[in-house]
Amino acid sequence: MNDNLNHLIDLDHVPNHIAIIMDGNGRWAKKRHLPRIAGHKRGMNVVEKIAKDANSLGVKVLTLYAFSTENWKRPSKEVNYLMSLPTTFFNRFVPELVQNNVQVKAIGDLKHLPKSTYQAMIKAMEDTKNCDGMILNFAVNYGGHNEIVTAAQKIAKEVKNGQLNVSNINEECFEDHLMTNFLGPFSNPDLLIRTGGEKRISNFLLWQLAYSEFIFVDEYWPDFDKKSLVDCIHEFQHRNRRFGGLK
Repeated sequence: MNDNLNHLIDLDHVPNHIAIIMDGNGRWAKKRHLPRIAGHKRGMNVVEKIAKDANSLGVKVLTLYAFSTENWKRPSKEVNYLMSLPTTFFNRFVPELVQNNVQVKAIGDLKHLPKSTYQAMIKAMEDTKNCDGMILNFAVNYGGHNEIVTAAQKIAKEVKNGQLNVSNINEECFEDHLMTNFLGPFSNPDLLIRTGGEKRISNFLLWQLAYSEFIFVDEYWPDFDKKSLVDCIHEFQHRNRRFGGLK
């Protein structure tokens, strides 16, 4: 039934890179008098569906904001559950990702994740490294401020070591030192979607979102489906992207 939605958009002009702030899991659960972790569990199932939907529509990169550097402030029970999700998720989903030629990548301060979480992320990337279709990119223990500071530190070190001349530091050079540099021409999202009704970017891809189109939807992430994704792409395709010029 969902596949019938493809005719609603121009499949030749689907955004190459879609980034999603998956917000509203906790509020979805609270509305149903369930513990917050029930919302996260449901949200994980939605990740599987939306990843497959995005791939079928021809999206080249799907970046999902899974856990921010600020999320450690949440109750330990919730954090521990969130840290356990990658193992469960990848054990079940990686074979299907391989079957659909989807490669898993991740950005963020991965080495400071719990050992089991880190190992699950690394294994998923290793198991899908030969896939050359859509990149399913997870932002885990990620913060935009931290990414920019880290890039600046790398550049400063290269200058200090004589590997880089100050006069060669420009936007392209800076982008080469960001965590998304492996995405090449698709480093910067064409479209940012945030679910849950909030209208902020919450320290997500601060550099990369400079000229992205933003769409904020009221649906909580556990309610987001292919129709929701197609609606967002349809709206994106009716925007006039001028990148500061006239078009």
